Amino acid sequence: MNQQLIISGVGGQGILFITRLLAETAIHKGLPVLTSETHGMAQRGGIVVSHFKVGDFFSPLVRPGQADGLLSLKAETVALHRHFLKENGWIVANAAPLSLVETGHPLAAMDADAAALAMGNPQLVNLMILGLALAEPERLFCTAADVERTIGRKLAGKQKELETAMVAFRTGLEARGKGVKE
Repeated sequence: MNQQLIISGVGGQGILFITRLLAETAIHKGLPVLTSETHGMAQRGGIVVSHFKVGDFFSPLVRPGQADGLLSLKAETVALHRHFLKENGWIVANAAPLSLVETGHPLAAMDADAAALAMGNPQLVNLMILGLALAEPERLFCTAADVERTIGRKLAGKQKELETAMVAFRTGLEARGKGVKE
């Protein structure tokens, strides 16, 4: 299994956290993994892009036109980073309905900002978008259950954080078909 992903958004959204979750999931599955990230501004609100590769690769950076998928935690970063996608690449984005016009790639979008605010924690957007990405079977190299196990390991001993993380992840996972643009 070879897969290349771009994960983008702005500082403070947890892009590096979900990149690490995916990397640890790959490692636990016995798969080789490479990651790299670039930071626009070294502060909250600056653009952050994470390159993620699982499989037989030698360089951690995804070249333009080579990514299988784009996970965008901020709607504005779809336009900035969609050039990384293959012709048949897909996009999973945090976007309010009708805020994205995408004709070239399959798109799954949900207003994760609103859902996270309703839960009282705007930092949960990342887990919701990761859950939404995994709502489509075989979109990623792993399953939702694989990621849930990694979340459990990562947050072991932090019961409240673990419960909150699982609710956020499952909110994204279950959003498909509930007014989510797909």
